[in-house]
Amino acid sequence: MCANYPIAHPTPFGDVNTVLVDLLGRIQAILDCQFVGLYLYGSLALGDFNPQTSDIDFAVVTQHDLSDEVISRLRAMHAQFDHSDSPWAGKVEAAYIPLEALKHAHSVTTLYPQVEKGTELFQAPLEAGWPFQRYSLRERGVVVSGPRPVVFTDPVETVEMRRAAVSILSGWQKQASQDPGWIAWVRQRSSQAFVILTICRMLYSLETGAVASKPAAAHWAQKTLEAGRGQLIQCALANQHSRQEISDIELMETLDFLDEALKRIQ
Repeated sequence: MCANYPIAHPTPFGDVNTVLVDLLGRIQAILDCQFVGLYLYGSLALGDFNPQTSDIDFAVVTQHDLSDEVISRLRAMHAQFDHSDSPWAGKVEAAYIPLEALKHAHSVTTLYPQVEKGTELFQAPLEAGWPFQRYSLRERGVVVSGPRPVVFTDPVETVEMRRAAVSILSGWQKQASQDPGWIAWVRQRSSQAFVILTICRMLYSLETGAVASKPAAAHWAQKTLEAGRGQLIQCALANQHSRQEISDIELMETLDFLDEALKRIQ
């Protein structure tokens, strides 16, 4: 067995630490010497974690690609956890990534084992926004167990983040013009807030070369962008979990903000 011991109290949240120690033990038992480290990114790394609404996002770094047998065992382990009585059951998102894949810009075709909220473990390419996550992991990642990510991850260049931002925003712009289902989705206030705050985070990253939490990026955008966007951004911050629908005027403002952001990034 290749031991790699956890960091004591990796987060300020006792129940989160308990879950992390539990999952770490399960993962190490399955991966054995394939295990390199387990790292938190997302809200737990960026400082806007909310115990009532946030998920636990982590990356597990492995020595090499995992075999089908190991992936099957990981799938069963995550399913067992998601059906447990843990308060964090169904609220864990994870990606299993080999060392070599973290060194450079990510592949858009390679399949990696992943877990998203409400799903069993599946294999798929990393999301289009992975460069922002890789930056968070390298520069702000919380070590649960293993060496610091900066040791094995190359710096994330702004051009890589810009490419990802253009891909995401142009995809949304295309859906807005062609996909009624996307429009129905963004009419939900929580979805609209996600779009607005994601845009703020991308603009912040491309202006500063860093990654910030949603509140920090939103406050930066309110100070930096034209004054007319301030209320739209503030409303997004206040309604991230609202189930109401936005008005037609708010929809138009959102799509206009999307168009403006894409032009600014390009």
